[in-house]
Amino acid sequence: MKIGFLLLSILPIFGFSQTSEEDWVKATVNQLFNGMKTSDSVLIRKSFSKNAVLQTITKTGQVKNENINDFVLSISKAEKQSLDERIKFSNILIDGNLASVWTPYDFYYKSQFSHCGVNSFQLVKSNSEWKIQYIIDTRRKDNCRK
Repeated sequence: MKIGFLLLSILPIFGFSQTSEEDWVKATVNQLFNGMKTSDSVLIRKSFSKNAVLQTITKTGQVKNENINDFVLSISKAEKQSLDERIKFSNILIDGNLASVWTPYDFYYKSQFSHCGVNSFQLVKSNSEWKIQYIIDTRRKDNCRK
């Protein structure tokens, strides 16, 4: 019995651990932000489903739509390492092929704090891959975590 417990406790060290659905969801979200940081349009586009929706809520409460192609193009033109959105995963919910992710963030441009807010993601699993279907975020300069 003790040997079995010992083996089960050390197997993850040797790469036998399983990746959870939550880990795959996080990997998709992190892929987007890695693509932004490296100005990699292929990585960014790979994070999204074909008909994804991007929105932001303005200070006045209006919802502003952003075209995915315009977003990818603008990020790809940025100087590498100039865009740094630092997120924290605070809540991930998964039911079958649907995931909802809440990530507070601080955004830095060329190492200078720019703004903060929260991202709300909806991801869909299709063909065994998680893709971002919807993002809506808030943006502000006050009451930030820094």
